Amino acid sequence: MFAIAVIAMPGLAQADPCTAPLPSAGTVFSGPVRYVGDGDSLCVGRSADPATWIEVRLANFYAPELSAPGGAAAKAMLETVARGKAVNCRAGKRSYDRVIAQCRLDGADLGDLLRRRGVTEGGNGWR
Repeated sequence: MFAIAVIAMPGLAQADPCTAPLPSAGTVFSGPVRYVGDGDSLCVGRSADPATWIEVRLANFYAPELSAPGGAAAKAMLETVARGKAVNCRAGKRSYDRVIAQCRLDGADLGDLLRRRGVTEGGNGWR
C-alpha cells in the first residue's frame, strides 16, 4: 500500500499552484515567473504567495505536451530562460483556468526567446 501512495505522489506535485484571479483582456501585469507548468504555461506573481500568482498560457508559442516528444525539453528550457526572472505580460482572452498572454523578458518576447533556443513547437493550438 505504501508503494501505491509513493507512486501517486508525483502526480500530486504536478498540480499548478497559481490561484490568483485572472486579469481582463488588455490588462498589463508583471512579476517574476514563479512556476513553470510546461513549455508554454507559467505563473507570474509579485509575491511568494501562490494566491497572487496569475496562470499564463503564452499567446504565441505552442510547446508539445509534456508526454509528447520534446515536451519535457520545452519545459526545461522555459524554466532556464524565465523562472525567477521578471516578465511583463499583456492579458488576452481566457482559456479554461488561465489567461492567454504575451509576455516579455527584458523586452524580448518569451516565445521568440524559446524559438531562438531551438525549442520544438507543435503542441495543442499549433497553426
